[in-house]
Amino acid sequence: MGAKATTLSELKIKAAKPKDKDYVLSDGNGLQMRVRINGSRLWNLNYHHPITKKRINMGLGTYPELSLAQARKMTVEARELLAMGTDPKGHREALGQAKKAETEHTFQNVATSWYELKKDAVTPAYAEDIWRSLTLHVFPDLGTTPISAITAPQVINLLRPLETKGSLETVKRLSQRLNEIMTYGVNSGLIHANPLSGIRSVFKKPKKKNMAALAPDELKELMVAIANASIKRTTRCLIEWQLNTMTRPAEAATTRWADIDFEKRIWTIPAERMKKRRIHIVPLTEQALALLDAIKPYSGHREYVFPADRNPRTHCNSQTANMALKRMGFEGRLVSHGMRSMASTILNEHGWDPELIEVALAHVDKDEVRSAYNRADYIERRRPMMAWWSEHIQEAATGNFSVSVIKENHDKKVVSIRK
Repeated sequence: MGAKATTLSELKIKAAKPKDKDYVLSDGNGLQMRVRINGSRLWNLNYHHPITKKRINMGLGTYPELSLAQARKMTVEARELLAMGTDPKGHREALGQAKKAETEHTFQNVATSWYELKKDAVTPAYAEDIWRSLTLHVFPDLGTTPISAITAPQVINLLRPLETKGSLETVKRLSQRLNEIMTYGVNSGLIHANPLSGIRSVFKKPKKKNMAALAPDELKELMVAIANASIKRTTRCLIEWQLNTMTRPAEAATTRWADIDFEKRIWTIPAERMKKRRIHIVPLTEQALALLDAIKPYSGHREYVFPADRNPRTHCNSQTANMALKRMGFEGRLVSHGMRSMASTILNEHGWDPELIEVALAHVDKDEVRSAYNRADYIERRRPMMAWWSEHIQEAATGNFSVSVIKENHDKKVVSIRK
């Protein structure tokens, strides 16, 4: 009959003194205490892996922080896992990772990682809108919540007040953004499935509203209003520049001198400033070039054609033209983006090729074969249409001193206007 294993006691542990090298005291069932040269005493569990049968040492803690009774309790728990075929050390590491995920993989942290990728795929203005909406409506309630704990009812309750208030478009946008963040979490291996995939269906759908735009025969009224408005010269030039080039508010507001080729008479808008993230080339008409001549004394030495008032080193706000139109009395009738719709309507009514109009508006054609917006032949085919459009604007403005009105003298000059 073999000798009975000697178990440890608090007295034996306290009596254990350091030696010239580490040594081990055994308690049975694989529980050991390693006494170090420096006097520290460490609990250790020695066992065989349930599958590989490889010998494994798992540290449990230090004495006296972890008492003998506590070390024995942990040993019993580990042996129970082994009896079920589970590796105690692997199990502990998995629990640690899960706990770490609760603090590191919060919704706001995951949203931040998603945003770093998203912002490169959209315009700066849109990226700013995304982050602002999350900061305002989502992070205060869900920011510190682990992404694995996010549920559909939780998010629906969060968005209900916005729906009740009538902010249906905001609910729609937030639902979409929250879904993208959760899908990012799935693809990153942080969660197994997206619990928010169907939340859009429980909210009222916003009614689609067209951008407020004037009727074709109201163009003259607009030009009269612009001519008589008490607005800054740069703002007036910005409105007419956007009208003549048929660009979006943000694209017009961020125009840079470096992107204008006066020799080729084109304006190349970089992909990062376009809604669809593709380069867009605008053929410049005589009137558009006249607008640049008019604004050059004010901003020709700057980076941006239309500099901001407070900080001329940056561009004006994309809402500058919109706010000016409101002050001119067009609130509810025309937004700056609506000038594109007005241009499209007029050009279509006068029989211009619909395909060229879509190209001029930088709309992405679903037929990729036809989406060669910036091919040389498309640019040249667009020039007559753009020239007709600018002349149509000029005709509506004649007698009202439009910035872009040009005199038919030996040299074409810009008509002087009020500063």
